[in-house]
Amino acid sequence: MPKMKTKSSAKKRFKFTGSGKIKRKHAFKSHILTKKGKKQKRNLTKSGLVHKSDVRSIKVQLCA
Repeated sequence: MPKMKTKSSAKKRFKFTGSGKIKRKHAFKSHILTKKGKKQKRNLTKSGLVHKSDVRSIKVQLCA
């Protein structure tokens, strides 16, 4: 049986925290920032956690 391969796209986008939760970055921070307020851009800089309904599929992609 061949080894399970990790999805490269998921490997680049998600990290595990010490307690086992999955960390992610916010979207909408790459371009067209002139129409977004300072507060919105500041809050998009911070990392967030993956919603519990998506955790299972991401763990499958990461082979974890």
